[in-house]
Amino acid sequence: MAAPGRLDLMATRRLEDVASLAAFDTSLTAELNTMWLLIGAILVFFMQTGFAMLEAGSVATRITNTILLKNVMDASLGAVIFAAVGYGFAYGDTSGHGVGHRVIGKTLFFLEDKDFSDGTGYLWASWLFQWAFAATTATIVSGAVAERVTFGAYLCYSIVLITLVYPVVVCAMWSSEGWATSWRDGDKLFGCGAVDFAGSGVVHLTGGVAALVGASVLGPRRAFLVNEIEPPEYGPIFQTLGTLILWVGWYGFNGVSTLYIVGYAEVAAKTMVCTTISAALGALSTMAFYTAMEGKDHEGKYHLKLEYANNGLLAGLVAITASCSVVEPYGAALIGLLSGPVYVSASKFLLDLGIDDVVDAFPVHGACGAFGVIMAGVLATPHNYGNAYFEHLSEKCSGIAYGGDGSMLAANLVCVACIVAWSGSVSFAVFTGLNTLGLLRVSDAHEDAGMGLDDSPPSNPLAAPSISSGSSNAASAAQQSDAGALGDGSTSSNKGPKLKSPMPSPRGKVAK
Repeated sequence: MAAPGRLDLMATRRLEDVASLAAFDTSLTAELNTMWLLIGAILVFFMQTGFAMLEAGSVATRITNTILLKNVMDASLGAVIFAAVGYGFAYGDTSGHGVGHRVIGKTLFFLEDKDFSDGTGYLWASWLFQWAFAATTATIVSGAVAERVTFGAYLCYSIVLITLVYPVVVCAMWSSEGWATSWRDGDKLFGCGAVDFAGSGVVHLTGGVAALVGASVLGPRRAFLVNEIEPPEYGPIFQTLGTLILWVGWYGFNGVSTLYIVGYAEVAAKTMVCTTISAALGALSTMAFYTAMEGKDHEGKYHLKLEYANNGLLAGLVAITASCSVVEPYGAALIGLLSGPVYVSASKFLLDLGIDDVVDAFPVHGACGAFGVIMAGVLATPHNYGNAYFEHLSEKCSGIAYGGDGSMLAANLVCVACIVAWSGSVSFAVFTGLNTLGLLRVSDAHEDAGMGLDDSPPSNPLAAPSISSGSSNAASAAQQSDAGALGDGSTSSNKGPKLKSPMPSPRGKVAK
């Protein structure tokens, strides 16, 4: 028989072992969640490769240097601005009264160690994940206004978007203190708050509206007016590879927006499945809808076009991004199926208005983004809402198709209206201001020459800086192609949908 003292010692050691195991388990959980965010950040940032290929395949050869430089600047400027003020405006403390209460953050500026060091690296990983989203916001706009906007104007609107427009929307809908967020424990908008899980509204609608305003104020390309737009010969290759790369990155965009993997593995897996289904149905429905609209040719044959499938796939991805965690796969299928007609209708509408959105940024991001946010309020199931958000609100805040009282749908509609008003008004002020100063659009000569970075337009103070990226012979050869050409992925005319350059969103709902 063991002595009492020895029993006490053994019991103490066992308690210490249990405590040690518990501490190890807690530490392991935190580090797994950190690794989950880091993987997501890498996937989302890899989407920049998709953006670059997609846009390079959509513009004339002589524009390639300019459009690629803008993609590099999106990531570079985004990192500096988001580290300095963007993240703080989005996720900083909004407490207090008066101006800024629940509207814009007031802390977490300049990546101070005291704000981010928690022993697990999770807060640093969170910043990286959010930056990967934020860096792509301006990319949506750059594609829409390609071939005629000055490089300086591009820098101006990119800075405004990343510094002010985007962070204010993020603060409202994803910060735990935002006025429209669904992540606050109490006092939610209409009792539920808005549900936009990975950014159909926060990222895509915000960028899509800015793109629409920019393209409208800037006016169409000269080649657009005379219907002389021709895609580069390699366009379909780059566009398709870019689209597929974006599809891969979207699994980080949507799936890792759980922000945690421990305890959320099923939500993450189901989110990725729904993302896949919507993307696939978006491609199929867009191709079918567009082909049916165009009808048969003079020989009585239908023509299936690659760009329809590519743009439709992206439309399906944008549309499912808001509801990917709260719908069933058949709900995702319906969203993807309907995203095709939504995209096609918006694209045709812009053409009827004479708005030259080079890569169909608004139809893909704006129209399908708004549609996606609305559908979350219709098709969210109580079970999925409870798993991804709050179980005790699952009946009230589910979609109206599943017995919800409409509170979440109402909150989502309010947020769609507010995003349109906020992004639209600020973008209008920026673009019209630059236009009034004569700093928005390049000269006709510069546009006809192709906006090559090797040649600056005469008397344009905001021209892109001269860089050495190819011989003068190559530049001259490039300028022999049709002026102002910027392809839509089609091998025939510019009547079909043009490829978009998505972009899209961070999501950093602080802990639930």
